[in-house]
Amino acid sequence: EYGVTAALNQTVDSIFRKSLTDLVRGIRNNKKNESTYINKCLQEIKEELKLANNDVKISAVQKLSYLHMLGYDMTWAAFNVLEVMSCSKFTAKRIGYLAAAQSFHEGIDITMLTTNLIRKDITGPNLFDSSLALNCLANMCTPDLARELAVDIVAMLNSSRPYIRKRAVLMLYKVFLKFPDALRPAFPRLKEKLEDADPTVVTAAANVICELARKNPKNYLPLAPLLFKILTTSNNNWMLIKIIKLFGTLAPLDKRLTRKLVDPLTNIINSTSAMSLLYECIQTCTVGLSSVTSVIRLCTTKLRSFVEDPDQNLKYLGLIALHNIMLNHPKAVMEHRDLIIRCLDDEDITIRLRALNLLTGMVNKRNLIELIQKLTDKLETAEGIFRDELIEKIISISSQNSYQYVSDFEWYISVLIDLTRIPVNKHGKQISWQLMDVAVRVKITRAFLARQMILLLKDTRLYSDNRSNVNEVLYSAAFIVGEYSQYLDDIYEAIDALLQPRITSLPVNVQIVFVQSVLKLFSFAVSGTVIGEVDEDHLIERVSQEQLLEIMLRLKDGLKSLIQSDHTEVQERACFISELLILVENSNFSDLNNELGYLFTDVLNPVAKDAQRRVPIPEGLDLDAQINEIVESEEEEFENGDTNFLSFGYEETQNTSKFIEEETQKVRISRKQQKQGPYYLPDDSKLNTDELPPVEQITAEMLDLKGNDRLWAKRPTASIPKRREKIHVIKTEEMPDDALTEDIKEIIEKDSLSKIDLTAPLRDDEILPTAKPYGITDPKKDKMTEKKKKSSRNRKSRNENDKDRREKRSNKSRNDNNRPRKSRDDLKRNGESIEKSISSNKNN
Repeated sequence: EYGVTAALNQTVDSIFRKSLTDLVRGIRNNKKNESTYINKCLQEIKEELKLANNDVKISAVQKLSYLHMLGYDMTWAAFNVLEVMSCSKFTAKRIGYLAAAQSFHEGIDITMLTTNLIRKDITGPNLFDSSLALNCLANMCTPDLARELAVDIVAMLNSSRPYIRKRAVLMLYKVFLKFPDALRPAFPRLKEKLEDADPTVVTAAANVICELARKNPKNYLPLAPLLFKILTTSNNNWMLIKIIKLFGTLAPLDKRLTRKLVDPLTNIINSTSAMSLLYECIQTCTVGLSSVTSVIRLCTTKLRSFVEDPDQNLKYLGLIALHNIMLNHPKAVMEHRDLIIRCLDDEDITIRLRALNLLTGMVNKRNLIELIQKLTDKLETAEGIFRDELIEKIISISSQNSYQYVSDFEWYISVLIDLTRIPVNKHGKQISWQLMDVAVRVKITRAFLARQMILLLKDTRLYSDNRSNVNEVLYSAAFIVGEYSQYLDDIYEAIDALLQPRITSLPVNVQIVFVQSVLKLFSFAVSGTVIGEVDEDHLIERVSQEQLLEIMLRLKDGLKSLIQSDHTEVQERACFISELLILVENSNFSDLNNELGYLFTDVLNPVAKDAQRRVPIPEGLDLDAQINEIVESEEEEFENGDTNFLSFGYEETQNTSKFIEEETQKVRISRKQQKQGPYYLPDDSKLNTDELPPVEQITAEMLDLKGNDRLWAKRPTASIPKRREKIHVIKTEEMPDDALTEDIKEIIEKDSLSKIDLTAPLRDDEILPTAKPYGITDPKKDKMTEKKKKSSRNRKSRNENDKDRREKRSNKSRNDNNRPRKSRDDLKRNGESIEKSISSNKNN
């Protein structure tokens, strides 16, 4: 009765328990509250895993595997997965191994418990169990598992079944990645598989060696004769693809191999109809046979058919291969320029982007303007990502190698200005830096640039375009106008452009440059000092006193809105210029005006982009040390009771005194924090402020500014260039003093496989580890030790038995000697009694 009831309950539970199909159907039916439904299912799965029924556990693990693919964690059920893996049924074992391959990794300690189970399955007679175990091991392999199972996997290379040999060869690659020390002792066995009778095993071995050669190609150069034999005799396209890819890695290391590969690769390119094999041959020729011009031309001809093919995948691959050839043979790709330009009109955006990358290597001084014109024409109809890529390519093509191909810089500046008129332009900062770079590197363009930047500053569209960052161009425009103000025709126009009310809507960093450029303009107007070197056509006479008063009046009116700016640095710079105007006005145009012009006389040169990273670290520099000494003078003010400033507006009551104490404590804490800062200036009580002159009477001599010879040294007279045909571009870049020869970078450890040298002979100690899991020993040694133990036990027992017998004899003899002897009469009486007892027994 009890058995019937239990079976009935089990049947009922199985009816109402969710299967994997029910779980998938439920997730689809609960789209709105999917997470709630899945969490409920997870609770049910946890309850199912606690049952003793294996079928229920298997179903629960199967559902967990599906939920894991949706992003839910299942590592908490690792031990239950191990239980399902150890089932004898193949259907259950397959579910367990799948769940382990999905969820097990190096961070789970339970992976070590799978060692014996995997060894048992991969070395067992069942082909399907071995395949499952190898597949799972390839996904969850850890350094410990690779070390423990390396011997077993190498032994599987001798299996009589080709399928097992193939899977073992492929598994060796994972073992080498996790346990690189196994590569040297196992490589001879892997090399033998290149000559295996089964072609699938040879393909697997070639695949593994091809991947290993990417780490250190020099190790596999001795295999070239064997690989060349496979290349010339095999008809398997997939095997040829791997062999050819491997030769592409080895060919650059040996010129003799390059010459030997020309004929077979040329034959395959001309004869094969498999596009995948043809593409790999072209890739190998690009990498390893780039010195053979005839082969490269044959490859470009074949790639043209790729690009002209209606299949978009082949067209994409053709453009990639042409880009690789262009790196070493740009002239060979130049012949197909028209075809690549036509790809810019393709419907597929990936094709258009690849065609854009190819145009970078097709540029020279003769076709730059024509090519840029075609790209700018495409901007009128381009949209989205392709439009952004077009703008970026126009800039990068023109500016590559320090404007190597630009012969007309006024044309290039006009192109950059035209790019600012493109709607929704996200490359405003890049255009801005290009304008500044041209101004700094090419001196002959500064006059043209300064005039064009005035027009750019007046463009109202740049101030109102909020959909893009094109207003970043105003950063460089303001900088160029201020830095090269000597080239301007009308200084009043420049001041009005820099101080127009619309600049308050610009980003803070742009407003700061506007204010700084105003200061440069004023210093040039006051002193008439030329910044840098100019030619005679642009030397400007010093402005008159009436003109200077007009300039100062315009500056005062324009700075009013900036003095009230919400941004601290903009307000600070505007206030500084305003006070400077007052100082100049009170000085009655004295020598201070001449000295003011020397603030910006130093020439700005290009700075290398890695200059900051090459600054040497000074010896003895401790950034954690306190910069200023902690002074207790201000803290003493609070201790002396000087808190009158806190009690303003409060009555002298108990609440007021309590408030004052709290506020005093807060201020004391804040003062202590301020003293720790690098900008804290302690109060010097010994300084007598009465002896100092007022600010209005401070002169340059009092400040001892002339002590800096570099600041006050005048620039040499302007030199007039004799020949304007050859444009000089400054290519040297400023570097810090005692700059390091190399950039400071993080040390990246090389891959362990790349450090292994397979050409050196094996040492005696280089053998695969034979470490075994806990509880398993060598049977031969166990048999010998058992015999020794048994013989020692027998010997010991024999010795003990002999000793016992000797002791018994000695005790018996001792007892006989101590027993009292009987007389003859006693013996006679005993005999008579015995005879009487016998006769009586007979009578009875």
